Amino acid sequence: MDAALFYGNIVRKQLTGKHPEKAAKLIQTGLRLEQFRCRHLADKRMPKAYQYLNYEAIKVVADRLENPGKTVLTNIFAPTELLQSFGLGGISMECLASYLSGFRLEDYFIDAAENAGIAPTLCSYHRNFLGAVECGILGKPIMAVTTSMVCDGNVNTFRAMHDRYGIDDFVLDIPYEWSEESENYVVAQLRQLIGILEEKTGKRYDEDALKKIIRRENASREEFRQAMVRRKTHAYPNTLVLVLFMLFATHMDIGSQWVWKFFHMMNEEIETYPEDHGKKIFWIHLSPYWQPTLQKYLNFNPDYAISCDDFNMDYMEEMDADRPLHAIARKALLNIYNGGFTRKTDACVRYVKEYGCDAAVEFCHWGCKQSSGGSQLMKEAMRKAGVPMLILDGDALDRRNSHDGQIRTRFEAFLELINQKEKEENS
Repeated sequence: MDAALFYGNIVRKQLTGKHPEKAAKLIQTGLRLEQFRCRHLADKRMPKAYQYLNYEAIKVVADRLENPGKTVLTNIFAPTELLQSFGLGGISMECLASYLSGFRLEDYFIDAAENAGIAPTLCSYHRNFLGAVECGILGKPIMAVTTSMVCDGNVNTFRAMHDRYGIDDFVLDIPYEWSEESENYVVAQLRQLIGILEEKTGKRYDEDALKKIIRRENASREEFRQAMVRRKTHAYPNTLVLVLFMLFATHMDIGSQWVWKFFHMMNEEIETYPEDHGKKIFWIHLSPYWQPTLQKYLNFNPDYAISCDDFNMDYMEEMDADRPLHAIARKALLNIYNGGFTRKTDACVRYVKEYGCDAAVEFCHWGCKQSSGGSQLMKEAMRKAGVPMLILDGDALDRRNSHDGQIRTRFEAFLELINQKEKEENS
């Protein structure tokens, strides 16, 4: 039995015994133990920058679970910069669901959500999260902030938190397309959110602090962009988990000092690694970090690696720090996941070409309509660009809904295809 499963079973006993406070304390203790391991017993195959990311990602979650009065529940597209300017930390629903899955508890919480009346067709991330709230293991945050964009389950999930558990929520309604009118519409909502945050924190909105955060975000994104250029020629080992942990840097804490340090470390470190002779894969949508076959081929494998992905590069433009609220609004409106699907396909094809990827893989997470609905459009766009693409289906979170045999057969056949393509091009 692996350590996560062993420890998760200890937590599960407290849950089944109706001791949510003890279960919550065990989860927090488990995160602190993992934080210690990341700092002192890190996997030596992991680059230093990723070791730092791994440590900070664990620390962020542990700190915010232990201090709910300074924490805002979000989705990954919420305006984290604004929260930081008030001294608050965001912790996303998707992040919490993933961490609970890391404790091998997703089945317990998903079942708890369904037993409470949550529809089984809802995304497993949402059911896992709502089940954890239902079981009472999460402290009450200062509030919840989400957006209407990308995921059609977000608004209902956050409203359920408000209706069932009394957590104040704020929904940013993001129009489908950018225009000056739609940008001003989002800015007006941000000003409304500022008023709520002022009331809840007792602090006044500090525009200069927000400008500083956005300037640091721009600097971080530039370091990231440079690192991706260097990644075209240098091997830089990673794992499926690290692809997900990158979301802390590109979304949840973007604009913070530790995120800039991480990207700076990565940018400087990549060139110390040898020339890359493996296949570089562009990953689309969620990565099932626990899936055995994908772990075998994509974790610290010199022959195949995820070199970049769409979620972590969903907005790569420089932001106007002198107009911070407008910059945040534009970031949401012009996200590659917002608007017509061609915005996403065009961006993904551009990234594949720009960063030298050999192939693309999209994982259609069960319950996610936008991923499954657009996968064939994405594959056609890649075909026209001459990029081999594989579509995999499964559940990125609930281990009960994903079968390794089918994924192994299709993924290994795809690897043979891209290897054969290279041989034909070199012959």
